[in-house]
Order: sequence, then C-alpha cells, then structure tokens
Amino acid sequence: MNVLLLAWVLAFSLSTAHAHGDEDHGDKTAPTTTGASPATPPGNGAKPKRLADGGVAMSKPIQYQLGIRTVQVKQQSNPVTIELRGTVVADPAAGGRVQASQAGRIEAGPKGLPMLGQVVQKGQVLAYLHGASSSLDRGNQLATLADLQAQYAVAERKAQRYDKLEGVIPQKDIDAARLELDALKKRQSAIAASMNAPEALRAPVSGTIAAAHVALGQVVDAKDVLFEIVDTQRLMIEALAYEPAQASGLKQASASLPQGELALQFVGGARQLRGQALPLLFRILPSKVALAVGQTITVTAQTEQTIAGMVTPRSALHKQASGDTAVWVHDQAEHFAPRVVRHQALDARHVVITSGLRDGDRVVTEGANLLAQVR
Repeated sequence: MNVLLLAWVLAFSLSTAHAHGDEDHGDKTAPTTTGASPATPPGNGAKPKRLADGGVAMSKPIQYQLGIRTVQVKQQSNPVTIELRGTVVADPAAGGRVQASQAGRIEAGPKGLPMLGQVVQKGQVLAYLHGASSSLDRGNQLATLADLQAQYAVAERKAQRYDKLEGVIPQKDIDAARLELDALKKRQSAIAASMNAPEALRAPVSGTIAAAHVALGQVVDAKDVLFEIVDTQRLMIEALAYEPAQASGLKQASASLPQGELALQFVGGARQLRGQALPLLFRILPSKVALAVGQTITVTAQTEQTIAGMVTPRSALHKQASGDTAVWVHDQAEHFAPRVVRHQALDARHVVITSGLRDGDRVVTEGANLLAQVR
C-alpha cells in the first residue's frame, strides 16, 4: 500500500511540474474591458411576444432588424376627400381617329400598314383606301367620261375655228369658246382621276398607334374606325360622380398605382347625367407611371370642406381579427399598443385618423403588419 501511495504522489508531482514549466509567473497587469459584455447585434435580443393586453413587447435590436418606423402625429384641419371610380381616356385635343369616308378596300401606305405602338406624325399617310363601286356605278362613270371626251373634242374644234376668225367675230365669243374648252378638260381629268386614284388616309395628330383595325385587302364601310392615335404624355381620367354636389368645389386629386402615384388636375365636370352619373375630367400631370387607355383607376379628390384629424400613411393601417381597423402606437421604448381607429382618405397615400389617437402619439408607419403577426 505504501508503495502504491508513493507512486501516486510521484506521478502527481511530475505532471504539475510539466504543466507550469513554460508559464511566465512574473507580475503582469491583466487586460481590462469596457462594459460588461460586447454589444448585442441586431436580432439577438429577446424574442418578441404578445402581451395579455394585446400589445407587443419587442427589443430595440429586433425593431431595427424588422425596419419598424414611427411618426409623431398631431391634430390639424384637413380637407375632406371623396373616392371616385375613373377610367383612363385620351385627351380629345391630343388624340384622334382615322375613319373611312366611303366603302372601299385597304391598301398599304408608303411605309406599310402601321403597327400597334408605332409613333406617327401629323399628316403621315397610314394607308390607302380604294373606293368600292358597283358595276352600275362604274358604267355610269365611264359613260360620263365618254360624253365629256366627245364634248371636249367639239369644243376644241370650235375654239380652233374661232381662233382663225379672230378680228372677224367678237372677242367675247372667242373667250367663251376657250373657257368652255378649259372647263371640259378639267371635268374630264377629275372624272378620270376619281375612277382610279385611291384616298390617302392621313394621321390627324402626332402620337402613338393605340388601335389598328385594318389588314391588307380588307373591305371596310363608311365611318368604320380604322386607326386610333393617342399622345401617351397627354392622358386624362374620366371619373363618375353620382351626386351633383361632388362635381363642385373639387381641388387637387391623386391616384395610387403599384408603379407609383399620379398627380391629377381637375378640369371640369358635365351638368348632364350619363347613366345616372356625372362625368368628371381630370388631367394627368407629367409622370413616369405607365398607363393604358381604358385602364380603371380609383381617384381620390379633395373638396373645399375640412375635417379635424391626424394624418398618417395608409401603411400604418391594419385589420384586426375582429375586422376593426387599427394602428400600432409606440408608447414605450420596447412596447407597442394597438389602437382601434376611424379614418377617412386624404389622398392616394395618406389617411386622416378622426378618432382613436391622441395628439402627440407615435404611430408605426412601416412594419405594422409584422407587429400584427407576433403571437
């Protein structure tokens, strides 16, 4: 037993000497740190959770990571707005139609038939229309032309005889013969040209081909619409108002689309019902948003009336499970409380909160839907 104990003590001494053999036992100052721990990176804070009162507790790092943004609201007077359903239409002063003036057959123009989206200039020949006439009409034209040719031959010989008798017969008879000959020549040329010359279909305005309803060899009737031309930089919106009071006192207006927001200028409204509604016209101010004639758009127009409330972006609104509209209020550093509100539209991107908020509240404008998903 003593031998085993001695061997164990000897092994422990050797291992201790080896572990401390290479260490420096001099007095050195230990490094110090500033702060209890390194800064916590975004996303490493406490997990967000829904509280018993319906609010959400969320740490600052996670707020930063989710992009939560707030704005302080204040009570103010705002214009009352109305929402109207509208349709994009071409400006009548900047668009036009090419119609057939008579029945006939379509032939290509100097550069072929124009395609959709092609830019054309005012006066440009788009196509040719060869008038279609029946065999009876063509026979009557040929008979008229033959009769004119015979009258021209008689008048020509008469004028030649009068020229030889100049000084013998009155000058007025000579002048009358010459005028008759010239008139018959012009009538003959006009009839011959009308039988073969096609009608040139020209663009009434400069713009873009929005619709083309022709093909080579197509037979069209009079008043058929062949081409529609619009200026994409000068479009308008025609909205419908179902109350005459809505057509008066309108100021600026706007419309929101996924590609951006449109600024509108009120032009005027009709005073005669069309389909139990009054058409209102709004001019689209210069914008980079792509539009198409016939596109349906919701117009938000401001009136002369005012309403008290707090302005917030539409992105601040969200629907609760009960169906109520609510916003999130940032009432503490890491606490958000839901508030049921009532609102009215202000423009395409903002609303007026009429009840449910207090002056000075900080409302979440970005990330409201993310807060609503916290469970």
